[in-house]
Amino acid sequence: MTNDDREDEVSKVGPPSPDRGVYGISVASELSGISEQSLRLYERQGLLTPARSVGGTRRYSADDLVRLQRISELVAAGVNLAGIDRILSLEDRNAELDERNVTLEGDNDALRAEDSRPKAAKQPAKSRPGNGGTA
Repeated sequence: MTNDDREDEVSKVGPPSPDRGVYGISVASELSGISEQSLRLYERQGLLTPARSVGGTRRYSADDLVRLQRISELVAAGVNLAGIDRILSLEDRNAELDERNVTLEGDNDALRAEDSRPKAAKQPAKSRPGNGGTA
């Protein structure tokens, strides 16, 4: 193994990305405080979709755990699963729109900054005599 190979391995060490499924159902159940059966039910209802290993084992991500926390809050507030599905869909859509709005605001600011820069004064093209008045 070369030094470059070792450096590549070292750079891969650290916490997994939030969207990478790494927790089995028993760990996700323990971390979220939700029973394994409820986790399966939430998946069947489409409230979350954990990743699957090659063998088909559910793998929950940190993002899934955050979503489970939100589901727990809504269940505790007395919202049924159909209502939770609708609320989560609307919250997801709202987050997408917020991201898009931030992007558009940045684009708008860049265009305004570009528009406010002093521009070289352009002289209108003068027509030459004898060519029918066209430039």
